[in-house]
This record gives sequence, structure tokens and C-alpha cells, in this order.
Amino acid sequence: MIQSLAIVILASGFFLFFKANLPQKIFSEEKPKTSNVVIDSLLLEAIEEEKVAVKGETTPASDTEEGEVLVIQEEDLFSNEGEASFKGMVFLDYFFSRLYQVEMENQGRARIAYYGDSMTDGDMIVQDLRKNYQDKYGGSGVGFIQITSESSQSRGSVTHKYSPNWKVQSYLNVKNPRKPFGVGGQVFFVKDTVRPTWVSYQAGNIRNMTTLNNPTLYYGRSTNTRGTVEVIMQKDTLRKSLNAATALNKLKLTGGSSIKQLKLQFLHADSIPLYGIDVSSPTGVQVDNFSSRGNSGLPLSLFNVAVMQKFQKELDYSLIILHYGTNVLNYGSHNYSWYTKQMNKVVSHLRQCFPKASILVISTADKSTKYDLTMATDSAVTPLMRAQRKYAMESKTGFFNLYEAMGGKGSMVQWVEGSPAKANKDYTHFNFRGAQTVSALIFKQLEEGYATYKKEKGGETRQRGRSNLNEDSLHRNKVQKEIDTVSNEERE
Repeated sequence: MIQSLAIVILASGFFLFFKANLPQKIFSEEKPKTSNVVIDSLLLEAIEEEKVAVKGETTPASDTEEGEVLVIQEEDLFSNEGEASFKGMVFLDYFFSRLYQVEMENQGRARIAYYGDSMTDGDMIVQDLRKNYQDKYGGSGVGFIQITSESSQSRGSVTHKYSPNWKVQSYLNVKNPRKPFGVGGQVFFVKDTVRPTWVSYQAGNIRNMTTLNNPTLYYGRSTNTRGTVEVIMQKDTLRKSLNAATALNKLKLTGGSSIKQLKLQFLHADSIPLYGIDVSSPTGVQVDNFSSRGNSGLPLSLFNVAVMQKFQKELDYSLIILHYGTNVLNYGSHNYSWYTKQMNKVVSHLRQCFPKASILVISTADKSTKYDLTMATDSAVTPLMRAQRKYAMESKTGFFNLYEAMGGKGSMVQWVEGSPAKANKDYTHFNFRGAQTVSALIFKQLEEGYATYKKEKGGETRQRGRSNLNEDSLHRNKVQKEIDTVSNEERE
């Protein structure tokens, strides 16, 4: 009995001693050193610079291979919102004006480029936002699809396959590519000319995304004049030449028709920089997904301004969405002022790349980490969200606080452990149900901002007039008959 009591006392003593000396977090915050984890090189550089507190800033000169670059002046807009409630919908006026033309005047298209990290992998969140917009305002297709994609196997909005012999350069790990990056942050080359080099696309079954609309190939400049592409559509095969004379070239693949599937086989196309195909409809709303695992948002500063302005001329984006944060968490200090400063530069750069386009910043989601054997909101989430809100306010962009929209502190635990679950057991990423909810929350805030815009422009009256056109016509005819009757009686 005495021996058992002694063992209990000793065990308790050891527990109290080690508990006092254990770290607060059971799991290390350091990123695992494995080839499967991708972190963009600019993020690592920015963190290292912050650690050594390097003073003085230099802005790298942009590659202006096409001569003069259009300089864009920021609009003189202001928001009277407080920091805690900041949404910045006033800074999305250009996007709302384009949406207004689509809805009220039945003209043109409103196009969105959605840049994100692993949160939007496999078209998560983005495909639902696309569906919501196209349901209400028209439009179809999944938009711009790159040559290859790390998430092609998990994407349901399009079946995307390709041969293994592609060479890819990404803005996540290459500063000076052989040729400028495309609009998705990558550039693709045929790796060898011995084996067939191909890519295929097949439309999925998600509503509004069941066809490949007017497939158009985009590619860059090369001295290669022998390159061709075979366009294979079921039993039909067309061979087209790749004229790579300018910094950005496009080739219509099907003569303007919409199809279900398409295979492209490239011949003698070595050294020609390839970017991807656009399969969007010419009207309504289009949302393109440019997700990159491990992206912090900083690599967007590597876009070639002259080439991006050419993409903008062709694709005509009216809204750029920046959805980052997952890969910026947990790097030592909770002081993210360096990230605010760097992303301010990114936004300024994007305004040169995509003239006139509005910009919306989406904050980090809640993320849970284990503290004292209990999952709770990571201590870095709120500081990062505030840093993102700060750069959105300073750079005059819209802001969607995903952390608060989820429910704030502890919400990721509820999303993971609730029934039905809305997030995965890594307590970081959403499942498809959660992604659909997040998309609905983003769409709701954007629709509220657009409703305010319409009200200020008198859009509500015009919308009612358009939607009830037949009823109004009958009413006007009835009123006119009554006026005519009264006039006749007065004359008599």
C-alpha cells in the first residue's frame, strides 16, 4: 500500500514538472520539411528580410518588352467605414458598373479573376461563386484553364488531363522565367519532341458549366515558326499553325462553336510559351480560378505588366479577388506589418497589370491548433486578419472578413466537428459543403454592395421596370384608355 502511494506521488510530481516545461502548443508550428509542402519563395524571402530588419526598399523594374506600359492612376474614392466594420464596397464600383450593364442593359460581360491558395484548390469556393453569379446574371463555362494543373484530378467543374512531358515554370519558385508568366502565374513548354505532348479538356456536369464555349488558345512569343497544334474533337481533327510573333497570341480552335470535349496535341512546338485556353461565354458573368498551393499572394508581384495588360485587353477583368492567408500563418512573430507592406505593393502592381479592375481582398479563414490538448483558434489568425484588413484599407480595395463570417473565434472547430461537417480534420481547409457555404457568404456581401450601388444609380426602379415589362405595358395601356375615355367625354 505504501509502495503504491509512493508511485502515485512520484508520478504526479513528474507530471507537474514536465507540464510546466512543455511548450504551450503540442505540435510544432514549423512547416514540415518535405517535398510535398510548397511554400512560395517570395514569402520565405520576405520573412527572412523581416527577421534581419533590412532597411531601405527597392522596386524591381518591370520587363517592358512591348515598349511603353500604360500607367494607371488610382481613383479618388473614399470610405467612411470604421476599421472593425470595414468592407470597402465603394471601391468595387467599377465591377458593379459592369454588372449593372449586364443586368440592366443586357450588354457585355463582367469577368472575375479569383487568385487563391489551397483554399480554392480543385475549384473549391470558386465554382460555387461562378454558379451563383451565372444563375442570376447569365453566362456559362468555367473560363480560363491552364495547360496543366496540380489540382486537375480533384476538379469537378472540368475533366482535365495531360501528358507527363510538360515543363512548367511557376511564379511560386521562379523569379526570372524563360518567358513571361501567363495570367495564371505559370508558363508551359513542350518538354521533348519525341513523345506526343497533349492536353485534353472535357466539360463537367455542374450547372452552367456543361460546355466548352468558343475554345481559344493563348500563347506567347517565340522564334519557332514550325509549331502546330492538332485540335481533336471526337472523330474530327484540325491542324492549325502557331503564329508566335507577338508577346501574347490567341488562336480560335473551333470556329466559335461550343463543344463538350477537346484534345490538343502540339507538334514541333518547342520553345513556344503556352498559357492555356479560354472557354467562357461572351455574355453574363465569368469567374476564372487561378489557385496555387502554397501561395502567399506575394508572387503576383512577378507579373510582367506589359503582358498582363495584353491579357486584360483580351479577357477584360472587372474584378480581381485575392484569397490568401493559409500559408502566411505561424512564422514566428504575430507582427504582420511586413505582410501589409508587401501586399500593398502587390495591389499597386496589379492595378498596373489590370487597368480599371476593382480588387477584393478575402481574409484568412479561422484555423485551429491544439493548445493543452484542446483545439482552438490559432493565435496568429486574428493578427493576420487585421494585417489583411489594414492593407485593404490602405490600398483602397474591397474586404471580406472570412474569419468573422465563419463565426470568429472557435468557428473552425464548429465547422469540423459539427453535423454535417463543413471542414476537414486538418482544421484548416473546407470540404465541399463548407466551400459552398463560404461562396454563399462572399456572394451575399457582394450582392449587398451591388444593391447599394444600384440604389444610388436608380437601378431598383429600372430593374422593376424590366422584370415586369409585360405587366407595366398592360397597366400603361389601361391607363391610356382611361385617359382617352375621359378626354372623349370632355369633348362631348
